Amino acid sequence: MNKEITCSTCTALCCRLEVRLIDDRDELIQVDLTEQVDGLYFVMKRGEDGWCEALDRKTMLCTIYEKRPTICREYEVGDYDCINEREKHLR
Repeated sequence: MNKEITCSTCTALCCRLEVRLIDDRDELIQVDLTEQVDGLYFVMKRGEDGWCEALDRKTMLCTIYEKRPTICREYEVGDYDCINEREKHLR
């Protein structure tokens, strides 16, 4: 991928991935934005379009950015997972 990936060129593709809620901080997320999978663990709910319910579809920005899940805080723009996800959608 030639183009540098920055916050200003991000297409929020990571917001289509399953986001597991993994620690106590994640318990602060609005219940209506989460769902339980197979009675085992909680994730961020995704809409019929596949995008995270916390993503504003007009701006493609997270509406709960300051309180976003731990896994989202740890996800690095431009790292291997980010580039891999972007390349999948360029095909």
